[in-house]
Amino acid sequence: MIGYLKGRVLSVSADTAIIDVQGVGYEVGAAPRLLQKMHTGAEVAVSVETLVAETFIKLVAFETEDERRCFKLLQSVQGVGSKAALAILQVLRPAALLDAISIGDKAAVARAQGVGPKLATRIVTELKDKTAGVFAGRAPLTPEPASDTPAPKGGAAFEAVSALVNLGYDESSARAAVAQVHEADLSVEAVIPLALKVLAPQ
Repeated sequence: MIGYLKGRVLSVSADTAIIDVQGVGYEVGAAPRLLQKMHTGAEVAVSVETLVAETFIKLVAFETEDERRCFKLLQSVQGVGSKAALAILQVLRPAALLDAISIGDKAAVARAQGVGPKLATRIVTELKDKTAGVFAGRAPLTPEPASDTPAPKGGAAFEAVSALVNLGYDESSARAAVAQVHEADLSVEAVIPLALKVLAPQ
């Protein structure tokens, strides 16, 4: 299976690009956000997911390994194919997607083209307890910005989730608690006590 490509862009269309890797042209599908960044002749390095079926083998490219992992996670839900998964990742970057799943924000997921309320509900419900470990080696809530989705600014939320995980809380609960109390102007020292109150047994 192909998991990574580094080469030169030969061409870009509405939903695919061809990347020349040492004389071999690989056609890859991708979300519009990534395709818009590709230009003929430019050097690119992308994570790749290989889709295999009886009638085809397709490659799908991603800006980061986190996006590829989220793509696979989304497709574990019945009714979510590669097209729907790419549409979701077009409107929600990985950190924002996992935050939406943690707090059950089906409206955020339903903003993706072709994803209705019922499917969005199924996604946040089925994946709520399956997001741990999607971000390899680091806490799942990151400060990366999304172009059209509100996300925690700065590193306070990321550091707070890391601290809570180190205290023994599971990643999903920690992420949901921090997402509930975090504000842009709060320091990590302020976020952690507030999150602990949310996590405290009622």
